[in-house]
Amino acid sequence: MNGSSALVDNIGASQSRRVFWDQDVYQLELERIFSRCWLMLGHDSLVPKPGDFITTYMAEDRVILSRQPDGSLKAFINSCTHRGNQICHADSGSAKAFVCNYHGWVFGQDGSLVDVPMEERCYHSDLDKSKLGLAPIRVETYKGFIFGCHDPEAPSLEDYLGDFCWYLDTIWDGPDGGLELLGPPLKSTLACNWKVPAENFVGDGYHVGWTHAAALQMIGGELAGLSGNRADMPFDDLGLQFTMRHGHGFGLIDNAATAIHVKRDGYVKYLEETRGGIREKFGPERERLYVGHWNTSIFPNCSFLYGTNTFKIWHPRGPHEIEVWTYTMVPKNADTETKRSIQREAIRSFGTAGTLESDDGENMSSATYNNNGIITRKGRMNSSMGKDREGPHPVYPGIVGVSFIGETSYRGFYRFWQEMLDAPDWAAIRANDDTWDAMWTNRNFWPERLSAKQAEPQD
Repeated sequence: MNGSSALVDNIGASQSRRVFWDQDVYQLELERIFSRCWLMLGHDSLVPKPGDFITTYMAEDRVILSRQPDGSLKAFINSCTHRGNQICHADSGSAKAFVCNYHGWVFGQDGSLVDVPMEERCYHSDLDKSKLGLAPIRVETYKGFIFGCHDPEAPSLEDYLGDFCWYLDTIWDGPDGGLELLGPPLKSTLACNWKVPAENFVGDGYHVGWTHAAALQMIGGELAGLSGNRADMPFDDLGLQFTMRHGHGFGLIDNAATAIHVKRDGYVKYLEETRGGIREKFGPERERLYVGHWNTSIFPNCSFLYGTNTFKIWHPRGPHEIEVWTYTMVPKNADTETKRSIQREAIRSFGTAGTLESDDGENMSSATYNNNGIITRKGRMNSSMGKDREGPHPVYPGIVGVSFIGETSYRGFYRFWQEMLDAPDWAAIRANDDTWDAMWTNRNFWPERLSAKQAEPQD
């Protein structure tokens, strides 16, 4: 397959149905997206002390992430350089070395090969251990969140996140120590393509009131007002959508960060006590973000809901299956009971058997497998909602859509997905840095809209 031009139509706002099921598309994704992009590995809180490690994945490659004696982090492929066996089978722990249970080769915390059984007798001093360490992975962190990348030519993590850092700082840095992850992750499998949940979390506000109608009524709180797509909801003023250079994006529901937290203490009290610090540190525009609910994806396969505070990594297992890892995201310096209450609500809603998770799973599987039909596969999927009601904003970086209920962030996700599949290397991607947002042609949308708002009579 050469490129993806036939798969995504940026101007017409559509995608070929092949993006969810085609094996050739999936192989190209492994080569050009998962082997070149920064992928989420974990958080500092999961490996706090020297010797601590976790095992995880980068797409289908098994990975060890290890805290070094000097406090730094290293990651390497979890595969013995002798016969390829998986070295570490534990999900997490503390270790001074990793020993392959096939032939006993020993690798240090840094991935170097340090011992080979019967080396002198079997290899006759002919084995150069310095060349047989575990394959290293680039590791960088942002505000405690740890990412890995295979491509030495990829930009730095901070450059890859780009303008999204402006948004992430609001919650990952925050007024009170930022956020951390509570592990170990809940793990489950879902029969769907990895992009279905990634595009859902990147800002699909359209499904919320319909798919989750019954669950929202049961949970109560502010989000219950979305149930059944009520006609009296002020859709054009129901938050915003955002998309960035490298496909990251989110949808914001204003004043809804605590919507699922029915008890008006704990997290609700915490946000009220800390929002003033956000306003002082970052200004009122980001205070708006701080108290809003985010549906977020960091391209390609990491997603989180801020407010609901579930944190997901969608590990692909072929074009038709994913392994879902679910953490809870909590304020680092909140008291223990507040953290526990946040975790309870996150698991109740988006845990393995959560009320909202269950709603989504069936749709995600259906969206994958239904598109494999011999006739169905020839069609296209539409993502035109909110098209031309979006553009550069005078305050918020990236491209901003007029409502949480829209598909601005969809279009941004697939624009970059196409670019990654088409580009032979990062040099070709960098060549588009100044023109990446050219598909959003309504450059005056926000100046005109904000000017009209100012001209409206004030009560």
